[in-house]
Amino acid sequence: MAETQFDLVVIGGGVAGYVAAIRAAQLGLKSAVIESRGTLGGTCLNVGCIPSKALLQSSENYSHAKHKLKDHGVVVEKVGFDLGVMMKRKEGIVKKLTTGVEFLMKKNKITYVKGFGSFVDKNTIKVALNEGGEQTLQTKYTIIATGSEPIEIPIAPFDEKQVLSSTGALALEAVPEHLVVIGGGVIGLEMGSVWARLGAKVTVIEAAETILPMMDKDVIRTMKKTLGAEGMEFHEKTRFTELKKSGKKLTVVADKGGEVVSIDCDKVLVAVGRRAFTKNLGLDKVGITPEKNGKIKTDGHYGTGVPGIYAIGDVIDGPMLAHKAEEEGVACAEMIAGKPGHMNYEAIPNVVYTWPEVAAIGISEQDAQAKGLEVNIGKFPFAPNGRAMAYGETEGFVKLIADKKTDRLLGAHIVGPFASELIGELAIAFEYSASAEDVARSVHAHPTLAEVIKEAALAVDKRSLHS
Repeated sequence: MAETQFDLVVIGGGVAGYVAAIRAAQLGLKSAVIESRGTLGGTCLNVGCIPSKALLQSSENYSHAKHKLKDHGVVVEKVGFDLGVMMKRKEGIVKKLTTGVEFLMKKNKITYVKGFGSFVDKNTIKVALNEGGEQTLQTKYTIIATGSEPIEIPIAPFDEKQVLSSTGALALEAVPEHLVVIGGGVIGLEMGSVWARLGAKVTVIEAAETILPMMDKDVIRTMKKTLGAEGMEFHEKTRFTELKKSGKKLTVVADKGGEVVSIDCDKVLVAVGRRAFTKNLGLDKVGITPEKNGKIKTDGHYGTGVPGIYAIGDVIDGPMLAHKAEEEGVACAEMIAGKPGHMNYEAIPNVVYTWPEVAAIGISEQDAQAKGLEVNIGKFPFAPNGRAMAYGETEGFVKLIADKKTDRLLGAHIVGPFASELIGELAIAFEYSASAEDVARSVHAHPTLAEVIKEAALAVDKRSLHS
């Protein structure tokens, strides 16, 4: 007989949901997770962060072998790639991780129900089982963690053959001749970068003033240069207006300040953002009305206004990032269990996994100016760093923004090798409200890339040592 009585039911088995269930189980709550995909891990593990990083790494390895190994004295007569092997490797990583999450459910005695869950009332969840039939769960508490889905443009509906979402862009059977990317944000640039390295011509159309519009201006300037050198072409302040199809050929039509831009291509990736997935959850039956963007409004403790029902991750306000969702899952479970859950929204890193990588935390220089803040800025390049030279990766910099009066760090921005790893040091600094001087006084091993962070922190006080 299947279990039907629970302390907590989580609707959605993505990063936010399964982590919330694990933490709740650790705290003694009898928990269940409902997931309709058939595998746990949500968008991130199945069709997002993990498979995209696998392809990014494979394509970067190819590019490195083709263009950079000779600088290290490594001679390779002929460099090629097997896209099928790349895809198989990606799928293997995804399977290993999703299977691992399912093991964690068993280890923590969490009931995993494969199906689509919706509310009957605030204590009753009906599940349309993937294998057929229905199951009803009774619960004291419910967490909505159903994640998000790609935004579809009416003039270019997804068919995942020619017009791609991020999911389709991860599963192409051949390298496109010419890929047009609608949207110059993180997803568009990452996926565009994969296919550009493998030989596709890539054109990015961005409606805003610039690609990566939320990033610091110095980051944007450097990324345009480096991605441009990789072969990517950018049309900024350009609005996508029409898509014409003729067999296997497509024509993207756009408006660039009154000028008509027409681009022939064979694939279009629509990467204009994601929308909270809150459809068909029976929210009306419990008195929850999503906002126009699909998101659920919550209080400071993830409460929806309905006692016992909470929401976390992509379905609520804030950046749609897996690590933000994970921390909310932990905090929400702890609050439900009567513990003081913690979440610092000022200390959430944001990463773009192109090469060089981009990583940022806190505010940009433009943000500081817009808020009228008086700040000191320290910036130091990777070019003179010994470890960067040894890697042969000297492009980029570290930029720190500190309050002029208190020296507290307000923003940190990295463009360069392994920026995604380096930002962890600054995330800890932000969590503890560190000053630039705190970081500058920390002893960094030599030679390491992290020394660039120390030099940038010294530069805040105009006392960098190696410039």
